[in-house]
Amino acid sequence: MLEDKLLIWKFKRGSDGALRRIYEKYYGYLVSVATALLNDISTAEDVVHDFFISFVQSVEKLKLDGSLKAYSATCVANFARDRIRKRQREPMSLDNNDLTESRTIEPGLLAIQDEESIKLNTALSQLPYEQREVIVLHLQGNMKFTQISKLQNVSVNTIRSQYRYGLNKLRTLLNSEVIK
Repeated sequence: MLEDKLLIWKFKRGSDGALRRIYEKYYGYLVSVATALLNDISTAEDVVHDFFISFVQSVEKLKLDGSLKAYSATCVANFARDRIRKRQREPMSLDNNDLTESRTIEPGLLAIQDEESIKLNTALSQLPYEQREVIVLHLQGNMKFTQISKLQNVSVNTIRSQYRYGLNKLRTLLNSEVIK
């Protein structure tokens, strides 16, 4: 956290090296968070790049109270939510090559991930977005329920319920996968 504050301080004063270090330090983590939320690595990479562009453009206004990691994960979750909303508003056409929302892992990613990760990602993609977001931000983003409740602008009890319901549904989905 001290390193992050120093990096932000240097970046605000024009250090390209500080931005490069922030990018290298958090890029992989943010892509994994975005991929878990969107279940599409290509879109996840786009979302993370959008975040970094926004980060650079608004660095002068940045006032970081907590960790840069949690701040970045929160922003990426917001960008992912916006991307999902945008997809839902776009009309579908037969000319569109991307006819279905990505619900499967891309072949390139299959070669990298093991079977358990694929099953978990598939089960996560079947959860309602709100539950998926809470689970990913809490477990992968290391965010507390209070932080997530502020992000989603709902009560902490609602976040805890979404987390509990999401985990129960994941257990059900993964247990039914084992039985097959």
